[in-house]
Amino acid sequence: MKQILAILLFTFTVIQVQALGTIKLSPPDVNSMPLIQALQERKSTKVFDAKPIPSKQLSSLLWAAFGVNRPVSGKRTAATAFNCQDIDIYAVFAEGVYEYQAKNHCLVPVLSKDVRSLAATQAYAQKAPLNLVYVSDYAKINDRYKTMKPVYSAFHAGSISQNVYLYCASAGLGTVVRDGVNREALSKALKLSDKQVVIMGQTVGYPAAPPTKP
Repeated sequence: MKQILAILLFTFTVIQVQALGTIKLSPPDVNSMPLIQALQERKSTKVFDAKPIPSKQLSSLLWAAFGVNRPVSGKRTAATAFNCQDIDIYAVFAEGVYEYQAKNHCLVPVLSKDVRSLAATQAYAQKAPLNLVYVSDYAKINDRYKTMKPVYSAFHAGSISQNVYLYCASAGLGTVVRDGVNREALSKALKLSDKQVVIMGQTVGYPAAPPTKP
């Protein structure tokens, strides 16, 4: 009986994920604001509008974060130690969760469920249309650097998050990095392995005017 229930649960999960469908992203727009101006505009935002991010901007955002900018070598927009490329980006929307796959520049469905309260424990972040969750796959970092894996994964995620900051500054979007992630519950919901570690979250959306005081 337990085996039958497990099969039914697995089948239901697969059907849910398939219902979302893979999102093939358009080529990124590489003609944007000059870097110095983007640095001038870079800031953290904590008040977001709920309106969705257009697909064209979503494509450029994810490519800027950790996309492939050198197709021949497969190297990417953020550096990683020994080119281990250990960071996986999970995009959390109201309708579910996708994983960004840089090689094919697409979003692959992972979970057809609203887990925004796990990906963002702060109320302001839950209102935004998108929360990115950076997960390090320790299996991709050579075991000879075992004691350095937490350090490497932290600076890799930090580099990616700065790319997101600069893209958002150039595109009129708001963003903020956050430690407020329910790591244990989210890892369980996403069925992460024991070698996959949630590093941090980053909220993205259009800035909204702060509420006026009465």
